[in-house]
Amino acid sequence: MALQPRASGELIVKLAKHLKVNGSGVDKLCRAVLEGLKSKEIDVENFSQHEFHPKPEDPKCLNWLFLIDTLNFCFWTPGNATKWRVEGQTGYFALCAAINRARKAGEDITNPEYYVKLDVEDLERILRCDDGETKAPLIQERVKCLKEVGQTLLEKYGGNFENCVKQSGKSAEKLLQMIVEDFPCFRDEASYEGQRVAIYKRAQILIGDIWACFRGEGIGEFPDIGKITMFADYRVPQVLVHFGALEYNEDLMKRLKSDEILENGSEAEVEIRGASIFIVEELKDKVLAEIREKKLEISTKNVNSVLLDHFLWDYRRRHAAELEYIPFHKTYSVFY
Repeated sequence: MALQPRASGELIVKLAKHLKVNGSGVDKLCRAVLEGLKSKEIDVENFSQHEFHPKPEDPKCLNWLFLIDTLNFCFWTPGNATKWRVEGQTGYFALCAAINRARKAGEDITNPEYYVKLDVEDLERILRCDDGETKAPLIQERVKCLKEVGQTLLEKYGGNFENCVKQSGKSAEKLLQMIVEDFPCFRDEASYEGQRVAIYKRAQILIGDIWACFRGEGIGEFPDIGKITMFADYRVPQVLVHFGALEYNEDLMKRLKSDEILENGSEAEVEIRGASIFIVEELKDKVLAEIREKKLEISTKNVNSVLLDHFLWDYRRRHAAELEYIPFHKTYSVFY
């Protein structure tokens, strides 16, 4: 049985050979987060305000979130290759734009009865790039994921992801286990030093998206949302290195700068992702302690790993040019 993400992060950092965590960098991040909380830059309200995200009143909102997070992986571009863009967006937001474009055109794209039948050509058309030529990466893998999750939704949950969420009984922890058990393409695990460890990036971001979209209310109410850790990808570590919270050893930095492809599940790759989880959990605990000890007028509702991840991920996008000096690890994977 795999250790859950927080315990996995603790084990990985304790045994890591390729990197280390620096408390001074976590302190620096803590100060930035406190400023973000005061200015409302970190706030549960921000998710639904984004133009590409659905509103809670959209009857297909949950199925949209499930579809997006089924396809939300591997958007990085090798070398000087042309980036995949949809409506001027790249990466995750290009995916959102493509799905929204399909919905506006009348395609029943959030319905598993529809997407379970898609083939490679269909999905290439739906995800077509602005330039009409560049392909979204890992198309065959994305089609496979759609068929896998669509079939399970139809057979077990009446073709509606809302039924799955309701069966969790408002428990983020239970919903996480249901997702990784019922939908194998969300089962983001690895073997590290003889122990099975869980990262669960896409499964956790799905739960985080539900919670944030519904502002922690109604179908999005999860009193145990604090059990969800950050979403370990290839971009957030750049921010952690930038703040000095994460430090790669000389050999790993050299490998990353040479654009070496790290195999999913390899020692260095697992360490980067595990350390990311560990640091954000440490950061969350430190921020909460600061608020309580100094009696700061900041709502602790906005202090969880979901919103801390949003802050770090958005920071990387806003400071992309500034952070280019830090290489990100490159991995082909359906898990992130």
